[in-house]
This record gives sequence, C-alpha cells and structure tokens, in this order.
Amino acid sequence: MRIFRAGALSVVILSATLAMSAAPTFSQSAVDAAQAMASALDANGAPPEPERIAALESAASAGDAMALWQLGLMYENGEGVEQDKGKAFGYFAQIADQHADAAPRGLEAGIVAHSFVKIGEYYQDGVPEAGIPKDDAYATKLILHAASYFGDADAQYRVGELYLDPKELGDNPIQSARWLSLAARKGHAPAQAKLGDMLFNGEGDLQANRVEGLMWLTVADRRAAGTAEAGWIEDLLNSAMSVATPGERKGAVELADSLGPQFGGF
Repeated sequence: MRIFRAGALSVVILSATLAMSAAPTFSQSAVDAAQAMASALDANGAPPEPERIAALESAASAGDAMALWQLGLMYENGEGVEQDKGKAFGYFAQIADQHADAAPRGLEAGIVAHSFVKIGEYYQDGVPEAGIPKDDAYATKLILHAASYFGDADAQYRVGELYLDPKELGDNPIQSARWLSLAARKGHAPAQAKLGDMLFNGEGDLQANRVEGLMWLTVADRRAAGTAEAGWIEDLLNSAMSVATPGERKGAVELADSLGPQFGGF
C-alpha cells in the first residue's frame, strides 16, 4: 500500500529526499527501541558526533525505520544537527511510504504509526518553507490510518478530538468518546482525562456517567504524574471532585484502584 498522493505530494517527497542526499502497548515498544538507540548514540547528553550521525544515515539509507525515525526527530528539533523540517518530513514520509502495510502488531508498528501522525501534523499546519502545503483533509486521512490500521493510541486520541471539532470530523461527542475510549484503555493519559471529563459532565448526545467519568479522571491523574500533561489533567480532576458527591468520589476511587492498573494507572 502506498497512501501518498501522486502529484504535489510526490514532488514534496522527492524534494525532501534530494535535500537529504545533498510508542506500554505493542506500538510503544518500537518507539522505546528508537529512544534506546538515541540514548546509546548520545550517552552523555552531548550532540551526536558526525560519525554517529553518519551511522544513522547509513542505516536509514538501507531503510531501517528506527534510524529514519531518529533522524526525523533530530532534524525536526535541531538536536545535534541544524533544524530542517523539510528533511524531518522526508524521513517520516519515507517510513510511512515504505512501511504503510507493516504488520500492525510488529516491532516497527509504533514508529510507522507515529510517522503517519507526524506527517499529519505537518499537513495540519503546513510548512511553507519546506514546500509542505496546509491540507486538513489529507492530515485527517493520515491520522485515521494510524488510528484504525495500526491502532495507535495517540492517533486514536487525535481522532477523538477531531470528532469534537465542527470544522474537522464534525461535532459528534459519541464518536469522540468511542475513539477516546480506545486510546484510554491503552493507558493514554490525555485520552483518559478527556473521556473522563466528557463522561462526568455529559456532552451533547453523550449522557453523563459521573462515577465512570471521575474514575477515568483519577486514573489519568495518576498516569500523568510528572509529565507535561499533569497540570491540565489535575485541574480537570479537581474541578470534577469539587462538585462530586461523597458517594461518587468513593465509587470512582474504588473503580480506579481496581481497574486502573489495567489502563496504566496505579
């Protein structure tokens, strides 16, 4: 399968290629492996040495997905190399194009799925200086592929958000909750928090279930401790706790204690 469009996109990919030559679930294991590779290449926290970058580029030229992913991140963030989002896009696009039909439970599945999400992000905003146009519809297609074929939790979370945006997939809280639930059950803390908030308060046609909503918020808060997401998730939990009845709080904590470990909580 090659999901990339002919025409404009193939030109963008070709340009990026020429420039380069001149994620506790199964998907996370591959991302962990890529991060381990990065740590091995940069054990002291210093910028990678030229020969180490050359080693990654050599592996990438042979189609190694982990090397391509690591180089994409490096060029995206300017870590050890000069920031170049065009090159980053090219690496992510190469992964997605070459591995679009990879087994959804294979070792590389996480990196491939994350690459589809990365490319989708580029198309959501566009990167004019890299020749990447803004294309919301195509961005959504890429993210949906990562969410449905690969079952990637982050992609499923993003689809859940898209179903709350009238300008994207429409304002459909029930569909949003379904996608958020898929990600939440894989331990995705932001999805757990968003789902919990929706269930606690009710939204549109989605009826409130305050105990279950508070349970998801509690699990998300535990899961997100010490991460960049902790602040807003804690705010949602505190807001719900402040208006919940003692019985609701007790029932939610009991559920979180018994079910939380299944969903990445404690």
